[in-house]
Amino acid sequence: MPKGPEGEPRGDQRWSTFLKNHARAILACDFFVAVTATFRLLYVFVVIEHGRRRLAHVGVTNHPTADWTLQQLRAVVGDEGAHRYLIHDRDSIFARHLDSSIQALGLTVLRTPFRSPKANSICERVIGTIRRECLDWLIPMSQSHLRAILKEWARHYNLGRPHKSLGPGVPDPPHRAMTILKSGSRHRLGNGVVVFANSVLGGLHHEYSLALAAPE
Repeated sequence: MPKGPEGEPRGDQRWSTFLKNHARAILACDFFVAVTATFRLLYVFVVIEHGRRRLAHVGVTNHPTADWTLQQLRAVVGDEGAHRYLIHDRDSIFARHLDSSIQALGLTVLRTPFRSPKANSICERVIGTIRRECLDWLIPMSQSHLRAILKEWARHYNLGRPHKSLGPGVPDPPHRAMTILKSGSRHRLGNGVVVFANSVLGGLHHEYSLALAAPE
């Protein structure tokens, strides 16, 4: 694209600025591949919300098509009207009729430039996180097994895994936070308070929470 004179204002909005200003209205999606124990190649479709960093959808198929992808996106978009933009790359699977159908749902489709994965960095990052924290340690036996693994990991990602960009926080915090009295020391729990540990994916990860101990 043509560049303006150096030292003068651009006169337009940078891509990073647009993403920050409209984060709560943006969905981003992409594909990656996973291999089963029998060397079967499966395709994973990921949709993430920019603002909350919430993993909105994870789908698995052995033969991705534009119609299948459109069906996955329709399940995410719905009729709530909470999102205004959808970011995806220029893969041939994102056909014109797919973009037209998404636009009919009220979203503006933003196609990233060629060979520019950083333009869809948040989705690329979550795919890397899925690999490093999940699929690099577990070998799926089948398509249904991979779907079950990703379903449990997505729940952990949204409800139990801290995100630095959120404060740190979680994309889907509980509606009601339990108030627990603290002790005078930050290294000690208050009286009658216990720590619960919840195992995720057979102990690959753990989620910790505080609760009041049951009366004796």
